[in-house]
Amino acid sequence: VQLQASGGGLVQAGGSLRLSCAASRSIASASAMSWYRQAPGKQRELVAQITSGGYINYGDSVKGRFTMSTVNTKNTVYLQMNSLKPEDTAVYYCNVRIWGMDSWGQGTELTVSS
Repeated sequence: VQLQASGGGLVQAGGSLRLSCAASRSIASASAMSWYRQAPGKQRELVAQITSGGYINYGDSVKGRFTMSTVNTKNTVYLQMNSLKPEDTAVYYCNVRIWGMDSWGQGTELTVSS
């Protein structure tokens, strides 16, 4: 499956933004759908993940501020980001795991200015 992430941009601290990740085909059979991010000079980290059982897990740094959701009928995954901080600046990647195989989007860049 091919993934197309979008929605990144420049936003002031305290602002909000929603990222989208559109899949080229159905993701209904995915065992997990995730958002990761990678800041300059840092390792890629998990931001949020939805499992096939509906459990949603968030990274500690985004809990209470970010919300991940999915619309399977539209093959789309979202990441609503509120109360953004400069440390949220990173390239955000969506990931879908289907039958043990990972697919990655190309990344969308978020810059949060202070």
